[in-house]
Amino acid sequence: MRTVESLYRSVDELDFTLEELKSVALPGRVLVTSPEFYDIQYVINRHMTDHVGGVDYARAFSEWHGLKEAYERIGIQVHVIEGKPGLPDMVFCANQTLPFYRPDDNRKGVILSEMHAKERRREVDYFKEYFVARGYEALSLSGDVSVTFEGMGDALWHSGRYLLWGGFGFRTTAEAYSEISDTLGLPICLLELRDPDFYHLDTCLSILDESTALICTSAFQPEGLALIRSLFSRVLEAPEKEARSGFACNAHCPDRRHVLIQEGCDETKKMLIQADFVPIELDTSEYMKSGGSVFCMKQMFW
Repeated sequence: MRTVESLYRSVDELDFTLEELKSVALPGRVLVTSPEFYDIQYVINRHMTDHVGGVDYARAFSEWHGLKEAYERIGIQVHVIEGKPGLPDMVFCANQTLPFYRPDDNRKGVILSEMHAKERRREVDYFKEYFVARGYEALSLSGDVSVTFEGMGDALWHSGRYLLWGGFGFRTTAEAYSEISDTLGLPICLLELRDPDFYHLDTCLSILDESTALICTSAFQPEGLALIRSLFSRVLEAPEKEARSGFACNAHCPDRRHVLIQEGCDETKKMLIQADFVPIELDTSEYMKSGGSVFCMKQMFW
């Protein structure tokens, strides 16, 4: 099988098919951060506006337990990292790392994030400690202060293939992906984000299986939308309202069958059922106040 080490911004640049890329098993473990220090103390995205000091802590704790139990019910091994005082966004643990598995040499590790918001930078060290203590490599980017990267908030693995989708524009800079591509030896399809409602790629793209993606169409530029349509044979388009206010595309499909999704996204739920997926509705409304739902609240790793 060939190895491609390149960045792709348009369909015209593609020089591979999915079938040519290495197969990768799905990660079977999920990491979540305990929510005892979750809060909204500042505004670093549009969704947080007007919600500072507005968290219902008892409800947030119940919602987190509901998410954890949902993964357990479908057979995903759940691991918990303790939240830390002074880090109210640490509960959104998709953002601090990019876990990887290299099929060529069976290497497992994480690429550490370079967080855009200064309020979140201290979170990364705790995740580094967690993974290193369990025998994973922890790789840092070059340290260029102009380069930012927010883990799987913006970098999404293509289900079952050694291919990464990389969002950039708000939290992650495009330059970060050149280094990641070189380090991991894989192609990355770049998707520019310009709509502040969709400040991370995981708010507007959910990869359900190798051939299926759930998207908010308006979040993407024409070149990026064409890339998505070229590499997914089935693209489900969430209604605009459900994507913007219901975080429909922040859903997560860990096993190519079950889709954990914010409750109330009724039209998206119908589409998922028609496409032979099994939606599992959850309430993440206290976390949506801070700009994240299901996908933001977990990290899958090998």
